[in-house]
Amino acid sequence: MQSENRIFDDLSKLMNGAAGTLAGVGREFEASARERARDWIGGLDFVSREEFDAVKAMAAAARETVERLEARIAALEAKDEPAGKAAKG
Repeated sequence: MQSENRIFDDLSKLMNGAAGTLAGVGREFEASARERARDWIGGLDFVSREEFDAVKAMAAAARETVERLEARIAALEAKDEPAGKAAKG
């Protein structure tokens, strides 16, 4: 009976060791895959989220400036239009 318990103990230790080894291999594989993915994506011409948001904000500010300037030009042209018609007439 004692020898049967010892066999089960040894088998249990072996299985625990194998499970720990497999878990370690899995973690190592995952870390390696992540590193390869980072290297592959880093080689592409992607921009970071921060860069994208900064350019988006700059484009929005430029659009607002253009709209203000267009309104200002339209107001100046409207102001100048009656004088231009009077000079022609």
